[in-house]
Amino acid sequence: MTGEELFHLPLEDLHIAAGARFGGFAGWSMPLTYPAGVMKEHLHTREHAGLFDISHMKLIKVSGKDAAALLSRACPLDPDALEISQSKLTFFLNEAAGILDDLIVTRLGEQRFMVVANAGNAVADVAHLTALAEEFDAKVEPLDRVFLAIQGPEAWAVLSRAGIETGSLTFMHGVEPHPGWFMSRSGYTGEDGFEIGLPADDARKLAEKLLADDRLMWIGLAARDSLRLEAGLCLHGNDITPDTDPASASLMWAIPKDLRADGTFIGAEALRKIVADGPAEKRVGLKAEGRQPVRGGTVVIDEAGNPAGRVTSGGFGPSAGHPVAMGYVATLLAKPGTKLFADVRGNRIPVDVHTLPFTQHRYRKG
Repeated sequence: MTGEELFHLPLEDLHIAAGARFGGFAGWSMPLTYPAGVMKEHLHTREHAGLFDISHMKLIKVSGKDAAALLSRACPLDPDALEISQSKLTFFLNEAAGILDDLIVTRLGEQRFMVVANAGNAVADVAHLTALAEEFDAKVEPLDRVFLAIQGPEAWAVLSRAGIETGSLTFMHGVEPHPGWFMSRSGYTGEDGFEIGLPADDARKLAEKLLADDRLMWIGLAARDSLRLEAGLCLHGNDITPDTDPASASLMWAIPKDLRADGTFIGAEALRKIVADGPAEKRVGLKAEGRQPVRGGTVVIDEAGNPAGRVTSGGFGPSAGHPVAMGYVATLLAKPGTKLFADVRGNRIPVDVHTLPFTQHRYRKG
């Protein structure tokens, strides 16, 4: 891929036929919206079920005698503590504890794991893990799969009608229902839902079968963003970056307590120092007064006009009914209800520090 050339989704023709409007994202030509528009796509997902083509993301299989040891070095994770089929949010960190990527790792067998990596970091993630694997008896295998997400309160019913039973699968668990398939009960919307990686021919048949159900509609990247923002979920490259550590990002809950104290993962010592000293800033929700969204990159100031933080993601929350944003503020200002201002082209827009998420998560945990 050179210059402005973008990767294309294997099912791109289905999106064209559905009337998708495309745009570039993380090196891929992605459906941004469909004729229904962002608002209807967003609300349909919250009320019924949405189908997302997330094939820009990468599935990486890690297997072998030292697969768990490799992942425990690469991530602040205890792979041996995972039950078979259990999934866990974790990270690749650099030596300064900066977040290179956020990942979902699922244990598929005693010596087999599936790693789901973000699109913009996929090439670097594979290279990083492959280089680390030279010290271990483990195989790192990037998979060529179409990746589909079915999200919303009726997602399970739509899949069931299509012949895919999900009843025994609970939130943050994954299985291999057919050869070459990977299915997890997870997602990026705050709703109950599933992510399925499968060969392109199987994916085409599945998508067409699913879309025959009028409870389901294609959902584009724009609504995916508003859904995840309402749900308080981070976008790597915006809300978390290699310059952001898990403590500042309010993501320490994803790291087991024993590993915080004595883990030997990359970045462990730096993270322990950050935690001991206390992070200088914290990721928080930000709610603007009125209807005007506050966008990423906006400076946040205190009442005296002093710099207080920055917005990393922002927009309008169709389900919340008001503007929603995330960003970083000085730790002393991170208490919910703190009154601050967003500096929007010289205009001071009042914003309150707000708890996350903006809309309640509705995962099926049992």
